[in-house]
Amino acid sequence: MQSWYQEVSKLKAKYESLQRSQRHLLGEDLGPLSVKELQNLEKQLEGSLSQARQRKAQIMMEQMEELRRKERHLGDINKQLKNKLEAEGQGSFRAIQGSWDSITVVGNTTFSMQPSQSNPMDCEPTLQIGFSLSLSLSCNV
Repeated sequence: MQSWYQEVSKLKAKYESLQRSQRHLLGEDLGPLSVKELQNLEKQLEGSLSQARQRKAQIMMEQMEELRRKERHLGDINKQLKNKLEAEGQGSFRAIQGSWDSITVVGNTTFSMQPSQSNPMDCEPTLQIGFSLSLSLSCNV
């Protein structure tokens, strides 16, 4: 019974010592400390701060490397998509370019000619004036 009592007393003293140390590390209850104790506390805090800064720098370096890896990956995907678009888009690009060729823009005026008119005499010219000036020939086939 006596050994249990001594063990509880030791644990209680250790607990109180740890609480006091925690308060000191938090900057509380520093009044009763001597200069030597304050210097030791300062060294301990500087060491802890140095470890925290090292860990922060390590995490930031890891994050930067991960972001660089993602950037390279996205660049590769972008190149693949560009190549795919160029390969697949040649036919559709030519079709779009062909439709643009039938539209002539002069200043702010757009003139559009409908191709494949079978008989020019069946065409009826129309002039539409609106937001932009449009001239077109419509044919009745």
